[in-house]
Amino acid sequence: MSIKETATIQKNDDDELFFKLSDEMWEELESQGWQVGDTLNWSDNDDGTYSITKQEPEETEWVLVEALSQFKVSYMIEVPKGKSEYALDTVAMEQATECFQEHLRPTDIILGHKVLTKEEALKLCDEKNEYGAQWDEETKIRNFFTPMENK
Repeated sequence: MSIKETATIQKNDDDELFFKLSDEMWEELESQGWQVGDTLNWSDNDDGTYSITKQEPEETEWVLVEALSQFKVSYMIEVPKGKSEYALDTVAMEQATECFQEHLRPTDIILGHKVLTKEEALKLCDEKNEYGAQWDEETKIRNFFTPMENK
């Protein structure tokens, strides 16, 4: 349904643009599901007028992506002179102290992916991050998930 009303674009004290709608227009828009804060799309009609439509939110889904990540780990190990191979044994036996590491990006190898419901994603999150299992949903999503930037 197309509704027409003439409105004048104005500028406030902060140089922000705005326009006012009549009560009748606002009531009609509300009856169609429009709300304060909705994202609007402006289209130039090439005749000095504009059309405004409400941008409908995109449907989204959560996707679990599993990747193999690689690190180069370095150790500084003291050994008897001439016995450098002792250092290799120390690392292989997991007795060496890590000196530093470097994450080797972009060498991540994608192992696979699958779509999960939000409930499945939150359950998996709880299983793999026990320390956050008691957090509320919003905190889990903020800390463990990557939401779309523009919803």
